[in-house]
This record gives sequence, C-alpha cells and structure tokens, in this order.
Amino acid sequence: MTDTSETAPADYTATLPRKRMGAGVLFFDAGGRVLLVEPTYKPYWEVPGGAVEADESPRDATIRELKEELGLSPPIGGLLAVDWVPPRPDRAEGLMMVFDGGLLSAEEVAAISVPADELRGFAFCTAEEVRQRLSPLLARRVAACVAARTAGQTVYLENGAPVG
Repeated sequence: MTDTSETAPADYTATLPRKRMGAGVLFFDAGGRVLLVEPTYKPYWEVPGGAVEADESPRDATIRELKEELGLSPPIGGLLAVDWVPPRPDRAEGLMMVFDGGLLSAEEVAAISVPADELRGFAFCTAEEVRQRLSPLLARRVAACVAARTAGQTVYLENGAPVG
C-alpha cells in the first residue's frame, strides 16, 4: 500500500466538483391545495424555499427560507423528493430537495407575511393552477411530490420526472 499523504491535498473532497443545491417545502390546505409563492424577480411562481448556503443542510435551508419568505416556523416533515436538474445555458446542474410541510392551519395561514421586495404574494393552488403557474420542470416536480406524499414514500427525480 502506497502512502500518498505527502502528495494528496489536505482535503481531497475540496478538489471534487460542486453542485448547486436548493430546498423547498410543500404545504397543503384542508382542501389538498398546494401553497405557492409569487416571486418579484421571475415570471413564474415557486414553492417556498431557496438556495442551500455553504455549510447548511437542506432541511436547515428550508427552515431559514420559510422564516424569511413567509414568517413561519412550522415543523418540517420528511423528504418527498430529490431532483437532479441538468445544466442549462443560464444555470449549472443542481440537486433540489423537497420536504413535506403538511397541512397549514387557518391560524398559520393568517400569520403568513411576505417580504414585498422578494414576493408579490402566495396562494393555495389546485393541480391545474400548479401547472399554469409553475415552470414545466417545477410543475412536474410538484406533481411527483404530491404523488409521493400520497404513497408515503420518497421519490428520486431527474429533471422533474421519476426515475427507476
């Protein structure tokens, strides 16, 4: 066995490729509709969440983003999906995690406050409204997450579509 400690970098993992990572959460109302937010900085709606920062877990990122975006601190449930998103001309490849936020009570919904510089507002949306308001990729991801939640499982996606 060869000792490579003198030639190897102190942290080999620091030389490995990096991926962009995001995390979001699906919340539902009593009618089964999904909570979406309308950003001020893009033409389509999103699920609550955002970028995972350096040295931050995806779960912690969702907790931070929910506080920043909606003023909420509800418990976050299990992982619904991991979605690998291929690179595009305007964006590097990435991994997106979606957690189950469960049912929001009327009191929690009434307590939502959105930062005007980041969000125009929010709405609970039917499956058809989700398809209309989200990008095609995100609409596929949300539909797969809703199905995974119903089945009580976690799903692996590529570009919003289930694999395997």
